[in-house]
Amino acid sequence: MRGQWVKELVAAVLFIVLFSLFPFSTTASAQEFGGIEAGRVVLGVRAGFAPLTQQLSQETSTSIGPLVNFQAMYSLNTWFLVGMMLEWERHGVSVEQPDVDLGHQDTVSVLPTIEIRPARSGSLSPYVNMSFGVNVNSFGEETAVRISPSNTFAWRLGWGTDYKLNERFALNVEWAYKRNDGHTTGTGGRNNDWNASSFGFLFGGKMFF
Repeated sequence: MRGQWVKELVAAVLFIVLFSLFPFSTTASAQEFGGIEAGRVVLGVRAGFAPLTQQLSQETSTSIGPLVNFQAMYSLNTWFLVGMMLEWERHGVSVEQPDVDLGHQDTVSVLPTIEIRPARSGSLSPYVNMSFGVNVNSFGEETAVRISPSNTFAWRLGWGTDYKLNERFALNVEWAYKRNDGHTTGTGGRNNDWNASSFGFLFGGKMFF
């Protein structure tokens, strides 16, 4: 399990490096190096949906849930930003056979974030970001079965682009993977097979100051 996580982290770092270098190997006529001005504050509000990347636990079924993301970033130079994300998602959980609703899991993720914007093309400013933080998980029961998911280490990798309407406002789309692999305790003891890692699809807007 630990070895697989290390492989995923190494692959993600390599992807970021390649992503940041790729625009510099293309012709400069269509692109401007550096995707943002230095010293800008970026505030984002996005919403969307999040399917899990796998079955939450054996013999369970999980719904595609809503996803809300708030972001505050600061550009240190024309291509590198640091900041914070706060993200919430919810998934309904049921037993497959017999079909019984167990309730829903809520996840609030607190995510210190770094972001790379190597280039821009016209109004488009693509980027890749990475976050490390904590997933605060909770469960709302619909039955007498008690389920208490653990809080977990959060690792998030996102790709997206801004489409600037003017100097202050941009439309945004982003796709991300977030790791949320832990366990539950409660009725029936401890269940180590509880993985709420998910893909997130976000749509919204950003303000630049």
